Amino acid sequence: MDSPPQTKTPILRRYKLPFIFLLLVLFVGAGLWWVTSLKPAAPERSGGRRGGRDGAPVPVLAGSVAKRDVPVYLDGIGTVQALNTVTIRPRVDGQLIRVNFTEGQDVRAGEVLAQIDPLPLKAQLEQVLAKKNQDEAQLANARLDLGRYAEMVAKNVIAHQQYDTQKSAVAQLEAAVKTDQAAIDGAQVQLGYTTITSPIDGRTGIRLVDQGNMVHASDTNGLVVVTQLRPISVVFTLPEQTLKDIHPREGGGQLEVLAMGGDNSAVLSKGILAVIDNQIDTTTGTIRLKATFPNEDLQLWPGQFVNVRLLLSMKKDALVVPSSVVQRGPSGTYAYVIRGDQTVEMRPVKTGQGDGGDVLIEEGLSAGEQVVVDGQYKLQNGSKIRLPSSEGTPVEDGKKDGSGTRRSRKS
Repeated sequence: MDSPPQTKTPILRRYKLPFIFLLLVLFVGAGLWWVTSLKPAAPERSGGRRGGRDGAPVPVLAGSVAKRDVPVYLDGIGTVQALNTVTIRPRVDGQLIRVNFTEGQDVRAGEVLAQIDPLPLKAQLEQVLAKKNQDEAQLANARLDLGRYAEMVAKNVIAHQQYDTQKSAVAQLEAAVKTDQAAIDGAQVQLGYTTITSPIDGRTGIRLVDQGNMVHASDTNGLVVVTQLRPISVVFTLPEQTLKDIHPREGGGQLEVLAMGGDNSAVLSKGILAVIDNQIDTTTGTIRLKATFPNEDLQLWPGQFVNVRLLLSMKKDALVVPSSVVQRGPSGTYAYVIRGDQTVEMRPVKTGQGDGGDVLIEEGLSAGEQVVVDGQYKLQNGSKIRLPSSEGTPVEDGKKDGSGTRRSRKS
């Protein structure tokens, strides 16, 4: 029996792999077509202006351009410093027998803070007093002898040299009495140092030495630190370019300074500018200034960092808008102005200093114009808008109520 032809097997093996690859390509292509056919057709892009969904008007919050007096400030960063800080140190050596203050206590100048054992210094005072009495008695006797010698010299009973010697002895005793008096004064001063008083009005800090310890005049730590808190000062810096604005107004009277909190919204205290430093810091190009605050409510504390606002002047009848009105783009700042046909105009504006959530408008807007306060991210020049007010009067929208928060009428 003849064997089958041997040429078919190599042919099948030769075309098997390309055939499988072709099947895979067809299968993948069919899958992609099927997935694509399931997606909904994308809606045609409207050729009109950008607005809400399907070209609907964009809901926005509106406000008006207001006219009012605006303060002009210079802003800086400062550090609170006490007007006076005194470390209470002993001026004589001895045992601390009494502490008359509590930590954190308000004290007055002259108030007794502590007492050092006075007995050793009292004994020294008694000693110099006795020495003076002794010398005064010798002086009195020497003066009597000098009087007798004067009579005898006049009668040529004794030599004149003896009289001169007695006169010199009297002078020496007089000097000794004066020395004794100086020693008494010194001993009384030292005795007075045993009673430690506060030299200023202020508040005591943490006690550094406990009662019963030995203290010395050479101690560096001291007993306690007394810091004056009322009034208090703030040292702050401003760029040197601001000097030309400060000097003319400084001559017209005292300039008001505000100490602000860390968020720059709450006023901690109001004070006045006390001094401008006499030189500019060449390394930073800034000038140091110092302001004084009454600090009756103790809102300022030594070492505290505060934001400082120096009031230069009041700008009369300035135009202001909420800070959210002003937008920033590649060409600068702009705002959306509402037209009468309920469309918006993108208008460039020039802004000034901000104050209390409002921004000063120097150019670009007029008093009474309606502007978009919120919802600008969906707008462009000429977009249709819808005001969330059933009365159709957007003037009140976007204004602040008494609590400082913005309010809008319900649609």
